[in-house]
Amino acid sequence: MRLFAAVEPSPEAVAHLTVVVDGVRDAALRWAEPAGWHLTLAFYGEVGDEKLDELTRRLERAAGRHPATRARIAGAGRFGHTVLWAGVDGDRVALRALAGSARASGRRTGVGHEDRQPFRPHVTLARARAGSAADLRPYVDRLAPYAGPEWAADVVTLFRSSPGAPGHGPRYEALARFPLGRR
Repeated sequence: MRLFAAVEPSPEAVAHLTVVVDGVRDAALRWAEPAGWHLTLAFYGEVGDEKLDELTRRLERAAGRHPATRARIAGAGRFGHTVLWAGVDGDRVALRALAGSARASGRRTGVGHEDRQPFRPHVTLARARAGSAADLRPYVDRLAPYAGPEWAADVVTLFRSSPGAPGHGPRYEALARFPLGRR
């Protein structure tokens, strides 16, 4: 099963951003469903059943060592010509440390990928359609001034990702939730 650890924005933050994204949404991109928006901390890839319990225990302990923090979705950017994202502001040092611990949980379990890119907190909004030459800059320009409401980033969720129906993005299933700051 494909797994990742993430922080979910509050329902209020999702609703607020949805209104703005609906104003720029068009058929040129494959848009992520708002219910699936999340801030990825660590991507583990394929994880066998025999590793799930250990990963879950390690991630729970890691979450317990980090305090809850405040976050907000703000700004926009792109990864190359394929991914449009909204930024996440707040205590970036705390978010970076949390992501580091989530990634370390995977490494210690023997799962995950060595991520050579620095952690950039973001929520993926859309991807370019396969074979298209979509210019993401106009979307970034329109979303860049956005600043949503703050929310409490106080839970890490372990998700399973499954392919969605044709023409739709992946489906995410929460397998476990771990409160921050509970040793």
